[in-house]
Amino acid sequence: MRQDMTGQIKGLLFDKDGTLLDFDATWGQWASGFLTELAEGDAALGTCMGDAIGYDMAGGVFHPTSPVIAGTSDVAIDLLLPFLPKWERDALLAHGNAAAARAPLVAPCPLPELFDRFDAMGLALGVATNDAESSAIAHVSALGLEGRFARILGFDSGYGGKPAPEMLWAFTDHCGLEPAQVAMIGDSTHDLHAGRAAGMVCVGVLTGPATRRDLEPHADVVLGSVADLPDWLGSMG
Repeated sequence: MRQDMTGQIKGLLFDKDGTLLDFDATWGQWASGFLTELAEGDAALGTCMGDAIGYDMAGGVFHPTSPVIAGTSDVAIDLLLPFLPKWERDALLAHGNAAAARAPLVAPCPLPELFDRFDAMGLALGVATNDAESSAIAHVSALGLEGRFARILGFDSGYGGKPAPEMLWAFTDHCGLEPAQVAMIGDSTHDLHAGRAAGMVCVGVLTGPATRRDLEPHADVVLGSVADLPDWLGSMG
């Protein structure tokens, strides 16, 4: 059931990768370097690992059906681990999280200026990502958004990951809001399924691998990017 959007939105909860970050512009190049490092220069091994996580090493892009797009960090590690017998799982996960925290980031628009507008609207703001909390905090800081969010939640923050709704409810509980007063904004069906399960307004954005056709059946509205949010909020009266 689609959410009734006639009430006032008082909070915005953002996915990170593909939402606050342009997914392929950020992670396409990074993944190539990360896999090449793990493969220790073995191009065939790098290609095989790319195939395992749904990444095209030649094209430098993730396939839309890649399990790591909306999955938690440990999903990618579990897919890579069979190719890397020298690595222990926990060490590889820590290495991947640390490398991801250092990734060069590409935002879909000038985010500090956009968030000035959200602040002026008096909106409660949060991040709910299937990435690790430590990586999310590092990325938020690198994007110039430190101090903007009431909560930054990762899959390892104690509430599980999306598409389950508990992470989203942790945000509403912290802010004293009802789920229906919050818009969940994301680029994947995992984000939208989590928002729907939580009872939030579901907003899809097209800055990840998913298409409008992929998102529309699961969203209350699909926007080009987070840059379109102020106009959408204004249109709701």
